[in-house]
Amino acid sequence: MNSAIKEDDEMPQDDGLKIGKYTFKSRLIVGTGKYPDFQTMKDSAVASGAEIITVAVRRIDFNAKDNMLSYIDLNRFTLLPNTAGCYTAEDAVNTLRLTRELDVFKTDMVKLEVIGDAKTLYPDNEELLKAAKILVKEGFTVMPYMMDDPVLAKKLEDAGCPVVMPLASPIGSGLGIRNPYNIKIIKETVSVPVIVDAGVGTASDACKTMELGVDGILINTAIAGANNPVKMALAMKQGVEAGRLAYLSGRIPMKLYAQASTQMEGIVF
Repeated sequence: MNSAIKEDDEMPQDDGLKIGKYTFKSRLIVGTGKYPDFQTMKDSAVASGAEIITVAVRRIDFNAKDNMLSYIDLNRFTLLPNTAGCYTAEDAVNTLRLTRELDVFKTDMVKLEVIGDAKTLYPDNEELLKAAKILVKEGFTVMPYMMDDPVLAKKLEDAGCPVVMPLASPIGSGLGIRNPYNIKIIKETVSVPVIVDAGVGTASDACKTMELGVDGILINTAIAGANNPVKMALAMKQGVEAGRLAYLSGRIPMKLYAQASTQMEGIVF
């Protein structure tokens, strides 16, 4: 079997990201907040190669003539409404029920956030699980933002979530992945895709995270807050793809001592 990849192939053709009944080519999801303007947001989304864009429902001014939604090509991107700013299961559930009434959101796929602490923006595990169970029963495809907790990941999977989204580090911190071991345990614990959400700071973080074998990454602040968001979006795209290819390729094992690249057996001096 020929495993070679042509020079112009970005990824193996059958390597898609599956979220419930949906399949996407790109493993990078991008956000819409913190950009200097809507045009930069649009250009960055295009450069990222992402197919999913997440938007905070509570932060959209639907009465404004020139809001962020008017800059997003809905034929190109899938909108992923999220519950940023919600601190209870009730608020999160009601917010997402509202999206169901809006024509602009043409998918049942939603990102569930239930924040438990305003300083760290860490999620409230109890309220998150409570909201997830309600939304799954109501037919939503729930993508929960969660702590890097393998026990909670399994509970969310059992509740019917088709994906889990553990943080790499606090939202907007840019610290990169602080506990790769927990992420690896979560990947071993659940059978649904694992998408790392929050904390990635630069393209090398994205690459290292994907090399762990996770299924995707959601990035907002690291792109929006860069000096050149469009270029950073492209860098993140390439970092995600490089990390995925490296994971699929299988890295060499680490060794304490050197091992010659050239085999010495059979060499005639």
